Amino acid sequence: MISEEVLRQIRRIAIVSRRKAQNVFAGPYHSAFKGKGMEFFDVREYQAGDDPRMIDWNVSSRNGRLFVKRYVEERELTVILAIDMSASLQFFAGRRSKQETAAYLAALVAFASLLNGDKVGLLLFTDRIECYVPPRKGRNHLLRLIREILQFTPSGRGTSLTLALETLNRMLKKKAVIFLVSDFLDEGFETPLKIAARKHDLIAAWIADAGELAPPTRGLFSLRDRETGQDVLIDFGQAEARDDFLAFRAARERRIESLLSRHRVDTVPLFGDIDPDKPLFELFSRRRRKLSR
Repeated sequence: MISEEVLRQIRRIAIVSRRKAQNVFAGPYHSAFKGKGMEFFDVREYQAGDDPRMIDWNVSSRNGRLFVKRYVEERELTVILAIDMSASLQFFAGRRSKQETAAYLAALVAFASLLNGDKVGLLLFTDRIECYVPPRKGRNHLLRLIREILQFTPSGRGTSLTLALETLNRMLKKKAVIFLVSDFLDEGFETPLKIAARKHDLIAAWIADAGELAPPTRGLFSLRDRETGQDVLIDFGQAEARDDFLAFRAARERRIESLLSRHRVDTVPLFGDIDPDKPLFELFSRRRRKLSR
Protein backbone atom coordinates (compact mmCIF):
# COMPACT_ATOMS: atom_id res chain seq x y z
CA MET A 1 0.00 0.00 0.00
CA ILE A 2 1.48 3.35 -1.07
CA SER A 3 1.11 6.18 1.43
CA GLU A 4 -0.39 9.52 0.38
CA GLU A 5 2.93 11.23 1.08
CA VAL A 6 4.82 8.90 -1.28
CA LEU A 7 2.11 9.34 -3.94
CA ARG A 8 2.49 13.12 -3.68
CA GLN A 9 6.27 12.80 -4.02
CA ILE A 10 5.91 10.53 -7.07
CA ARG A 11 3.47 12.93 -8.76
CA ARG A 12 5.60 15.98 -7.99
CA ILE A 13 8.85 14.41 -9.17
CA ALA A 14 7.21 12.89 -12.28
CA ILE A 15 5.56 16.17 -13.35
CA VAL A 16 8.66 18.32 -12.84
CA SER A 17 11.14 15.85 -14.32
CA ARG A 18 8.98 15.08 -17.37
CA ARG A 19 8.60 18.78 -18.16
CA LYS A 20 12.32 19.47 -17.76
CA ALA A 21 13.24 16.39 -19.78
CA GLN A 22 11.00 17.54 -22.64
CA ASN A 23 12.09 21.18 -22.58
CA VAL A 24 15.74 20.97 -21.56
CA PHE A 25 17.32 17.51 -21.48
CA ALA A 26 16.11 15.52 -24.49
CA GLY A 27 18.49 17.12 -27.01
CA PRO A 28 21.59 17.38 -24.77
CA TYR A 29 21.05 13.81 -23.54
CA HIS A 30 20.94 12.49 -27.11
CA SER A 31 24.21 14.17 -28.05
CA ALA A 32 25.95 13.26 -24.77
CA PHE A 33 26.04 9.50 -25.34
CA LYS A 34 27.38 7.47 -28.21
CA GLY A 35 25.21 4.82 -29.80
CA LYS A 36 26.27 1.18 -29.90
CA GLY A 37 27.62 1.42 -33.44
CA MET A 38 26.51 1.93 -37.04
CA GLU A 39 23.88 -0.06 -38.89
CA PHE A 40 23.04 -0.21 -42.60
CA PHE A 41 20.23 2.18 -43.65
CA ASP A 42 19.97 2.25 -47.46
CA VAL A 43 21.92 3.08 -50.63
CA ARG A 44 22.09 6.19 -52.77
CA GLU A 45 23.77 7.06 -56.05
CA TYR A 46 27.48 7.80 -55.89
CA GLN A 47 28.49 11.48 -55.77
CA ALA A 48 31.87 13.07 -56.32
CA GLY A 49 33.88 12.98 -53.12
CA ASP A 50 32.20 9.85 -51.68
CA ASP A 51 34.44 7.25 -50.07
CA PRO A 52 35.02 4.51 -52.70
CA ARG A 53 35.10 1.95 -49.91
CA MET A 54 31.38 2.55 -49.36
CA ILE A 55 30.41 1.48 -52.90
CA ASP A 56 27.84 -1.34 -52.95
CA TRP A 57 29.10 -3.36 -55.93
CA ASN A 58 26.10 -5.70 -56.04
CA VAL A 59 23.58 -2.85 -56.34
CA SER A 60 25.86 -0.94 -58.71
CA SER A 61 26.23 -3.88 -61.09
CA ARG A 62 22.46 -4.44 -61.21
CA ASN A 63 21.74 -0.79 -62.01
CA GLY A 64 24.65 -0.03 -64.31
CA ARG A 65 25.83 2.93 -62.20
CA LEU A 66 27.57 3.38 -58.88
CA PHE A 67 25.72 3.32 -55.55
CA VAL A 68 27.12 3.78 -52.03
CA LYS A 69 25.87 2.38 -48.75
CA ARG A 70 24.47 4.67 -46.09
CA TYR A 71 24.70 3.94 -42.38
CA VAL A 72 23.03 5.48 -39.35
CA GLU A 73 24.00 5.32 -35.70
CA GLU A 74 22.44 2.41 -33.86
CA ARG A 75 20.99 4.66 -31.22
CA GLU A 76 19.12 2.59 -28.65
CA LEU A 77 20.96 2.54 -25.33
CA THR A 78 20.51 0.61 -22.11
CA VAL A 79 20.59 2.90 -19.08
CA ILE A 80 20.94 1.46 -15.56
CA LEU A 81 20.15 3.54 -12.49
CA ALA A 82 22.17 2.00 -9.64
CA ILE A 83 20.84 3.67 -6.49
CA ASP A 84 22.40 3.47 -3.03
CA MET A 85 19.57 2.80 -0.53
CA SER A 86 21.70 2.61 2.62
CA ALA A 87 20.52 4.28 5.82
CA SER A 88 22.76 7.33 5.28
CA LEU A 89 20.69 8.28 2.21
CA GLN A 90 17.73 9.00 4.51
CA PHE A 91 19.60 11.85 6.18
CA PHE A 92 18.65 15.43 5.48
CA ALA A 93 19.15 18.85 7.06
CA GLY A 94 17.81 20.82 4.11
CA ARG A 95 14.73 20.68 1.86
CA ARG A 96 14.87 17.00 0.95
CA SER A 97 16.58 13.78 1.92
CA LYS A 98 19.44 12.38 -0.12
CA GLN A 99 17.10 9.56 -1.13
CA GLU A 100 14.60 12.04 -2.61
CA THR A 101 17.43 13.80 -4.46
CA ALA A 102 18.40 10.41 -5.90
CA ALA A 103 14.81 9.83 -7.05
CA TYR A 104 14.65 13.27 -8.68
CA LEU A 105 17.91 12.70 -10.58
CA ALA A 106 16.78 9.21 -11.61
CA ALA A 107 13.48 10.60 -12.92
CA LEU A 108 15.25 13.25 -15.02
CA VAL A 109 17.56 10.65 -16.58
CA ALA A 110 14.70 8.18 -17.06
CA PHE A 111 12.40 10.64 -18.84
CA ALA A 112 15.24 11.90 -21.06
CA SER A 113 15.97 8.25 -21.92
CA LEU A 114 12.30 7.63 -22.69
CA LEU A 115 12.15 10.60 -25.07
CA ASN A 116 15.17 9.19 -26.92
CA GLY A 117 13.80 5.65 -27.19
CA ASP A 118 16.25 4.09 -24.73
CA LYS A 119 15.60 1.37 -22.15
CA VAL A 120 16.02 2.04 -18.44
CA GLY A 121 16.61 -0.42 -15.61
CA LEU A 122 17.04 -0.05 -11.86
CA LEU A 123 19.35 -1.62 -9.27
CA LEU A 124 18.74 -0.77 -5.60
CA PHE A 125 21.51 -1.78 -3.21
CA THR A 126 22.76 -1.40 0.35
CA ASP A 127 25.27 -3.89 1.75
CA ARG A 128 23.27 -6.38 -0.35
CA ILE A 129 21.34 -6.32 -3.62
CA GLU A 130 17.86 -5.16 -2.64
CA CYS A 131 15.97 -4.97 -5.93
CA TYR A 132 16.57 -5.25 -9.66
CA VAL A 133 14.12 -4.07 -12.32
CA PRO A 134 15.23 -5.11 -15.85
CA PRO A 135 15.57 -2.38 -18.51
CA ARG A 136 12.37 -1.55 -20.37
CA LYS A 137 10.70 1.36 -22.11
CA GLY A 138 7.45 3.16 -21.39
CA ARG A 139 6.07 5.81 -19.07
CA ASN A 140 4.41 3.33 -16.70
CA HIS A 141 7.71 1.53 -16.32
CA LEU A 142 9.46 4.80 -15.44
CA LEU A 143 6.82 5.70 -12.87
CA ARG A 144 7.40 2.30 -11.31
CA LEU A 145 11.12 3.06 -11.02
CA ILE A 146 10.43 6.34 -9.21
CA ARG A 147 7.98 4.57 -6.90
CA GLU A 148 10.51 1.86 -6.08
CA ILE A 149 13.18 4.41 -5.16
CA LEU A 150 10.86 6.40 -2.88
CA GLN A 151 8.85 3.56 -1.36
CA PHE A 152 11.24 0.63 -1.13
CA THR A 153 12.19 -0.44 2.39
CA PRO A 154 15.66 -2.02 2.26
CA SER A 155 16.73 -4.93 4.42
CA GLY A 156 20.31 -3.70 4.82
CA ARG A 157 21.63 -0.48 6.34
CA GLY A 158 25.25 -0.40 5.17
CA THR A 159 26.82 0.32 1.79
CA SER A 160 28.68 -2.05 -0.54
CA LEU A 161 29.61 -0.30 -3.76
CA THR A 162 31.82 -3.33 -4.47
CA LEU A 163 28.83 -5.68 -4.48
CA ALA A 164 26.73 -3.33 -6.62
CA LEU A 165 29.44 -2.86 -9.23
CA GLU A 166 30.44 -6.54 -9.30
CA THR A 167 26.79 -7.47 -9.80
CA LEU A 168 26.42 -5.09 -12.74
CA ASN A 169 29.74 -6.19 -14.25
CA ARG A 170 28.59 -9.81 -14.14
CA MET A 171 24.97 -9.25 -15.17
CA LEU A 172 25.33 -6.78 -18.06
CA LYS A 173 26.73 -8.59 -21.08
CA LYS A 174 26.64 -5.55 -23.39
CA LYS A 175 27.83 -2.02 -22.83
CA ALA A 176 25.40 0.12 -20.84
CA VAL A 177 25.23 3.64 -19.44
CA ILE A 178 25.35 3.27 -15.65
CA PHE A 179 24.42 6.10 -13.29
CA LEU A 180 25.88 5.14 -9.91
CA VAL A 181 23.98 7.30 -7.41
CA SER A 182 25.45 7.30 -3.89
CA ASP A 183 26.96 9.37 -1.09
CA PHE A 184 30.04 7.11 -1.49
CA LEU A 185 30.36 6.37 2.24
CA ASP A 186 32.33 3.21 1.53
CA GLU A 187 35.88 2.00 1.03
CA GLY A 188 37.74 -0.57 -1.04
CA PHE A 189 35.66 -0.46 -4.24
CA GLU A 190 38.36 0.71 -6.68
CA THR A 191 38.84 -2.60 -8.54
CA PRO A 192 35.17 -3.18 -9.49
CA LEU A 193 34.82 0.52 -10.30
CA LYS A 194 37.82 0.30 -12.64
CA ILE A 195 36.31 -2.75 -14.39
CA ALA A 196 32.89 -1.09 -14.70
CA ALA A 197 34.44 2.08 -16.13
CA ARG A 198 36.21 0.01 -18.81
CA LYS A 199 33.23 -2.15 -19.76
CA HIS A 200 30.50 0.47 -19.54
CA ASP A 201 29.85 4.19 -19.65
CA LEU A 202 29.97 4.82 -15.89
CA ILE A 203 28.77 8.07 -14.34
CA ALA A 204 28.98 8.82 -10.62
CA ALA A 205 26.19 10.94 -9.14
CA TRP A 206 27.65 11.99 -5.80
CA ILE A 207 25.13 13.14 -3.18
CA ALA A 208 25.99 15.18 -0.07
CA ASP A 209 23.54 16.91 2.25
CA ALA A 210 23.89 20.56 3.25
CA GLY A 211 24.32 19.53 6.89
CA GLU A 212 27.33 17.40 5.96
CA LEU A 213 28.97 20.24 4.06
CA ALA A 214 28.49 22.97 6.67
CA PRO A 215 28.01 21.70 10.25
CA PRO A 216 26.59 24.00 12.96
CA THR A 217 28.86 26.68 14.39
CA ARG A 218 27.84 26.05 18.00
CA GLY A 219 26.13 23.49 20.19
CA LEU A 220 26.66 19.99 21.54
CA PHE A 221 25.43 17.35 19.08
CA SER A 222 25.06 13.60 19.27
CA LEU A 223 25.80 12.30 15.75
CA ARG A 224 24.65 8.82 14.84
CA ASP A 225 26.10 6.81 12.00
CA ARG A 226 22.85 5.59 10.42
CA GLU A 227 24.58 2.60 8.87
CA THR A 228 26.33 1.29 12.01
CA GLY A 229 24.14 2.83 14.74
CA GLN A 230 27.24 4.20 16.50
CA ASP A 231 26.82 7.54 18.37
CA VAL A 232 29.49 10.23 18.64
CA LEU A 233 29.20 13.36 20.79
CA ILE A 234 30.66 16.51 19.19
CA ASP A 235 30.75 20.07 20.53
CA PHE A 236 30.67 22.23 17.40
CA GLY A 237 31.15 25.28 19.60
CA GLN A 238 34.80 24.25 19.84
CA ALA A 239 36.76 25.41 16.82
CA GLU A 240 39.04 22.37 17.00
CA ALA A 241 36.12 19.91 16.79
CA ARG A 242 34.59 21.77 13.87
CA ASP A 243 37.93 22.00 12.05
CA ASP A 244 38.56 18.27 12.56
CA PHE A 245 35.11 17.45 11.15
CA LEU A 246 35.67 19.62 8.06
CA ALA A 247 39.22 18.31 7.54
CA PHE A 248 38.03 14.70 7.72
CA ARG A 249 35.30 15.39 5.16
CA ALA A 250 37.66 17.31 2.84
CA ALA A 251 40.20 14.45 2.91
CA ARG A 252 37.50 11.90 2.04
CA GLU A 253 36.25 14.09 -0.83
CA ARG A 254 39.77 14.37 -2.24
CA ARG A 255 40.17 10.56 -2.14
CA ILE A 256 36.90 9.99 -4.01
CA GLU A 257 37.59 12.75 -6.54
CA SER A 258 41.04 11.29 -7.20
CA LEU A 259 39.63 7.78 -7.61
CA LEU A 260 36.92 8.85 -10.07
CA SER A 261 39.32 11.04 -12.04
CA ARG A 262 41.94 8.28 -12.24
CA HIS A 263 39.45 5.97 -13.94
CA ARG A 264 37.88 8.73 -16.07
CA VAL A 265 34.46 8.46 -14.46
CA ASP A 266 32.29 11.51 -15.14
CA THR A 267 30.63 12.96 -12.05
CA VAL A 268 27.37 14.72 -11.26
CA PRO A 269 27.97 16.55 -7.95
CA LEU A 270 24.71 16.88 -5.99
CA PHE A 271 25.94 18.84 -3.00
CA GLY A 272 23.65 20.71 -0.60
CA ASP A 273 20.12 21.70 -1.56
CA ILE A 274 20.91 22.17 -5.26
CA ASP A 275 18.36 20.73 -7.68
CA PRO A 276 19.79 17.93 -9.87
CA ASP A 277 18.80 19.54 -13.17
CA LYS A 278 21.69 22.05 -13.35
CA PRO A 279 24.61 19.64 -12.66
CA LEU A 280 22.97 17.05 -14.93
CA PHE A 281 22.67 19.57 -17.77
CA GLU A 282 26.32 20.55 -17.21
CA LEU A 283 27.32 16.86 -17.48
CA PHE A 284 25.48 16.48 -20.80
CA SER A 285 27.06 19.70 -22.11
CA ARG A 286 30.59 18.57 -21.15
CA ARG A 287 30.13 15.21 -22.79
CA ARG A 288 28.63 16.75 -25.92
CA ARG A 289 31.67 19.01 -26.31
CA LYS A 290 34.01 16.08 -25.73
CA LEU A 291 32.30 13.89 -28.33
CA SER A 292 32.22 16.67 -30.92
CA ARG A 293 36.01 17.12 -30.94
